[in-house]
Amino acid sequence: MTVIPLAVHSPRVIEQVLRSHGWDAGRAADAAGGIHPAAFLLTGLEPVVLQALVGYAGPLGLGVITGGDWAVLAGSASRMGALARPWVVPAPLADVAVQIGMAMPPAAPAEWRTARGAVSLAAPVLVGILNVTPDSFSDGGRYESVAAALERVARLRADGAAIVDVGGESTRPGRTEPVPLDEELRRVVPVIAALVRENPDLLVSVDTVKSAVARAALDAGAAIVNDVSALRLDSSMASVVAAAGAGVILMHSRGDILELASYAHAEYPAGIVPTVVHELAESVRMALATGIRADAIVVDPGLGFSKTVPQNLQLLDQLGSLLSLGRPVMVGPSRKRFLTGGPATTPGERDAATQAACVLAWERGARLFRVHDVAGARDALALAHSVTETDSSR
Repeated sequence: MTVIPLAVHSPRVIEQVLRSHGWDAGRAADAAGGIHPAAFLLTGLEPVVLQALVGYAGPLGLGVITGGDWAVLAGSASRMGALARPWVVPAPLADVAVQIGMAMPPAAPAEWRTARGAVSLAAPVLVGILNVTPDSFSDGGRYESVAAALERVARLRADGAAIVDVGGESTRPGRTEPVPLDEELRRVVPVIAALVRENPDLLVSVDTVKSAVARAALDAGAAIVNDVSALRLDSSMASVVAAAGAGVILMHSRGDILELASYAHAEYPAGIVPTVVHELAESVRMALATGIRADAIVVDPGLGFSKTVPQNLQLLDQLGSLLSLGRPVMVGPSRKRFLTGGPATTPGERDAATQAACVLAWERGARLFRVHDVAGARDALALAHSVTETDSSR
């Protein structure tokens, strides 16, 4: 007899073992998903619910840790699913069962719908950054002219960018004045129009919190709105996106446009991860209520925005929690200070750390990656994708 330990950091480990023993791909994937570990934190529980939970979850093979009015519940996904059945659990656990069922991650979306077609999420999707601003922290002033922007986009596409994200207002720390509407329109619209004219098959995203800029950019040919306020700062943004049938990226942040990259709102008494998930869930509900289709929504945890260095690292580590929202996840760690613990390095010196962050995010479920150095991220993510796609039965 032999006993071989298996790493269980992802379901594919079990899936590959089963396939190597003759199981077909579908059956192996289903079984691996069922045996993969799942864990939840439950808060605000009444004593009668805690008592019922301990008594019911234990015989199901689930681990329960309790204290005060909370519990941590852990076990395989299939056994967790057996708890998420409100019609069979004891009456005090009916609401727990419903909430567990809603929190269990659904099947990952296969594509993302935009105003100019769908984006496949089968492999990493690289979003190249094009700042047409004089003051962006990494490349401010380099691509303000249409000619310079076109040249930059040619390089981004050659390096592997599937989407180009055009921004006319910097969110760098330390800004003291917002960009006026007319100025942002002047910076963004001619560039987007030229990009679409010269690259008819290119998907362009506009990075803005202003609905008027989003509307003009979409009219000029953009397909996606990247709103770093997740619809908070302009009440008309959601209706503009819905009317255009555009894709939308909802990024978690707090505060007004001048506070986004500061620590002014970096207090998370309930914990950084559950709070970000909850606040993004509210943004998703707002989008759906305004008529934006579910398959047009991408969520972004907002790394580097309204979060301290430890909070950013914890959020990156637990990025998989966002999968419970049922939408594709984009990350934008590119050249941000938290990657190296502070401002001691220059932005360009953080590309290697950016690539590491992207690989970690891919492992945890992210599928879109907004970066400055597209070639470096492309190579790092190509390796990560190859590892996750390895078929041990061959």
